[in-house]
Amino acid sequence: MGFGIRKGDTVKVLAGKERGKSGRVLFVLPVKDKVIVEKVNVIKKHQKPSKKYQQGGIIEKENPIHISNVVLVCPKCSAPSKIGNQVLEDGRKLRLCKKCKEVID
Repeated sequence: MGFGIRKGDTVKVLAGKERGKSGRVLFVLPVKDKVIVEKVNVIKKHQKPSKKYQQGGIIEKENPIHISNVVLVCPKCSAPSKIGNQVLEDGRKLRLCKKCKEVID
């Protein structure tokens, strides 16, 4: 699908119980078209003690959100906007903010 969202981008949630919240993308799961956003869609999981979690107990972790429910926040104009693409002569692709027409990366 694409959508142009990458790890480290700041996104805003458009739909669901977390609508309106913003955060940084921790992981992109392209096969499932989902993203994991920092401090958004946090669930509580009951974890048995193991080598990784010696204590066990209730652990809070971020759950994936479908990529269509988030929109990129432009670092230049700091507004949620769609992403456009531009191909340079040497074949590189750039992401553009559709509102301010600035290059994102």
